[in-house]
Amino acid sequence: MQKNWRQISILAALALILAGAVFISLTLPPRTIVMATGPKGGANYELGERYREILAKSGVTLELRPTSGSVENLELLRDPSSGVGVAFVQGGVGDKAEFPGIESLGVVAYEPLWLFYRGETGAKLQWLAGRRISIGPEGSGSRALALDILTTTRLKGIVGETFDYAPALAAEKLMSGDIDAAFIVTSWESPVVQTLLKAKGVELGDFTRADALVALYPFLNKLTLPAGVVDLLTNRPPADVTMLAPMASLAVRGDLNSAVQFLLLTAATAVHSGPGIFQKAGEFPAAESIDFPLSGDAQRFFKSGRPFLQQYLPFWLATLAERAILVFVPLIALMYPLFRVFPSLYHWLMQSKIERLYAEMRAIEATMQNDARETGVKRSNAELDLLELRASRLNLPAAYDSALYTLRWHIALLRDRFKLVSPSDMARSGEP
Repeated sequence: MQKNWRQISILAALALILAGAVFISLTLPPRTIVMATGPKGGANYELGERYREILAKSGVTLELRPTSGSVENLELLRDPSSGVGVAFVQGGVGDKAEFPGIESLGVVAYEPLWLFYRGETGAKLQWLAGRRISIGPEGSGSRALALDILTTTRLKGIVGETFDYAPALAAEKLMSGDIDAAFIVTSWESPVVQTLLKAKGVELGDFTRADALVALYPFLNKLTLPAGVVDLLTNRPPADVTMLAPMASLAVRGDLNSAVQFLLLTAATAVHSGPGIFQKAGEFPAAESIDFPLSGDAQRFFKSGRPFLQQYLPFWLATLAERAILVFVPLIALMYPLFRVFPSLYHWLMQSKIERLYAEMRAIEATMQNDARETGVKRSNAELDLLELRASRLNLPAAYDSALYTLRWHIALLRDRFKLVSPSDMARSGEP
């Protein structure tokens, strides 16, 4: 029995280890993830390249998917067949009701709404009436926010003509005089913004009713571009400019691997935590939920930082160790009591097979005692023969051979006790 138990224990342990190894292999992070950014050459695409460099150091390939902007990014995140797992998303272009299954890793930056125009300094929004305006391409956050502003200010129906130019093309058209104004949502560092801020004949619009727009659109923030920040010598801009800015979130599919989420958050800290024109050092990334709920991993990151092992081990080694601890510690805790109970359970199962035959033998004995007729004795002996045959064919480990031989000996004793005799002989002998 001890030998059989050891063999079964080893096989059970190997099976559990194999199952644990398979589970670990299935839950390891993917080697490649896809990030939807924005137009190639835009600020978010350049940020994506910085993420790619950081993730490459941990052995994870980040593929960048150029898009028209945040609206398209959300559509790609919602579509599991797109392969996109993470994206930059501008606040106010969608929410969890419209895009279920999408979560946020927090906000990472302000994305100011820039209104560039050709005209006199200090022009009001009403100046846009009858003008030719670029509001951004279909699928962009710029277009969605520009349309909101134009609708709220009642300018949508009285502007001259709208165009769906991408930021770079809109800048060219504006500087050449083909259009009169352009709404662009992007960061201060964007090459397009820097070009237009210094372009002759191009001015930056001031949102004088910014407080009202923030009250109407809570995802917006009021920012100030200081006078002279573009060029102190020429004092450009000549006065403080009030601006509006949604926040950009790092959005992910809800089923994105947990270790990858922590890796992205670590990269976000490296990319976005520095000071800028509109932000202080350490302000981003931040645990703010604008349109989508924070993922559980993001909540843990902002509360406790990176997982312990990832702070001291290379990413893949730390991830493998975390998975091994997650799988094998509970398995060991489960296996220990089971392996203590199993020998008794195994013995009970083997012994129960023998006990069932003993129960049948007792039933035959009771029948023979109650029916002493010759036909009854013959029938009982036939049942004993069948019982003995079943006992001889009972497949049990060698450790139970002695119990089987004892059973067969008891069957023989019972047969000898009730050997085939006439009822009168049994009556004279005084047997029941």
